[in-house]
Amino acid sequence: MKKFFLTAFGIACLLKSFSQQTPDTTGFGSRKLKVDEINLVSSYYGQNGDHAAVTGGIGTQKLTDIANVFDIKLVKYDKKFRKHAFDVEVGIDHYTSASSDRVDLNANTSASYADTRIYPSLTWSMENEKKGTTISAGVSTSTEFDYQSFGANIGFAKKTKDRNGEFSARVQAYFDQVRLIAPEELRGTGTAKDGGTEGRTTIAASLAWSQVINKNLQIAFLADLVTQQGFLSLPFYRVYFADGSVHQEKLPDTRFKIPLGFRANYFLGDRFIIRTYYRYYKDDWGISSHTVNLEVPVKITNFFSISPFYRFYNQSAVKYFAPYQQHTAQEQFFTSNYDLSNFNSNFLGAGIRLAPPKGVFGIQHFNMIELRYGHYTKNINMNANIVSMNLKFK
Repeated sequence: MKKFFLTAFGIACLLKSFSQQTPDTTGFGSRKLKVDEINLVSSYYGQNGDHAAVTGGIGTQKLTDIANVFDIKLVKYDKKFRKHAFDVEVGIDHYTSASSDRVDLNANTSASYADTRIYPSLTWSMENEKKGTTISAGVSTSTEFDYQSFGANIGFAKKTKDRNGEFSARVQAYFDQVRLIAPEELRGTGTAKDGGTEGRTTIAASLAWSQVINKNLQIAFLADLVTQQGFLSLPFYRVYFADGSVHQEKLPDTRFKIPLGFRANYFLGDRFIIRTYYRYYKDDWGISSHTVNLEVPVKITNFFSISPFYRFYNQSAVKYFAPYQQHTAQEQFFTSNYDLSNFNSNFLGAGIRLAPPKGVFGIQHFNMIELRYGHYTKNINMNANIVSMNLKFK
């Protein structure tokens, strides 16, 4: 607890040092770069199940993941009174996975048992508040033991004249390199990709239209087009054929995805908000899915609220999926990864949010603290628990 207070105090001091400048009296904002907001998000994820892809769709899926994300937003106005925002984010995840430890079947604790992922990103946007337009660009990277990814994105948004509607478009590209680590028993046999790296490219175009219908209702329509090319399998996923032989997962080297979404938020008086979301997804591997999400934040006081939520998800299987020892040599592509199987899932939980006007624990710039818990289940004997905490300094 002492470490927590020292961290909060240090960030509050950082905000104070950036914000201590001559007050703006022009009505156009400061031309000096200043800290606008800082977010710290920490989460713990614990999972259990018995359909590990590493061991061909059987075996333990026990996994833990601790994630921490530090996000800082800075703003300034230029000589033309356009608002520039810079979002610097650094994430660090550390996981342990019993199934990944089985890449080497005889290993007690192999290098793949635990890993740390680091993923920084930088996003810049420029908003012309007079014209209602925003342009943006960003870069990102992600690094772990067997995976390296670089990303870039550009975006544009335009508000309507009455500022009640907005159209936005964004294009993202990711360039990944996968280290080829084959299952232990397939190494050196000439039947599996092992050693070196393989690349994959993902390009996604996103379109969105949001509209304020009236003082109570806001809606949004979302659409994406996603194309992938390259090595889309995972090299250490096993597939056991009906004859007992073991193989490396093999999937097509192209994939096309179309997610379509709709969001509606309804303000029911001063204390209740009903947030709904629906998404339909389709790809050319054979998956079609439906996601329905409902969250109802309830304001208990002016600065304290609770937010129960529920999400239901259903998907069909890819054309190339079959369970343990049900694939045959006549098939061109094959996987026993249950993430690509037919399943339903439920995610149920709640969050509590505290945002007192004088700051959390009386710390002026400590604007908000939010705690969330969720319980996740799949009907294929998998379950997980997620706890997260978000601290906002403003």
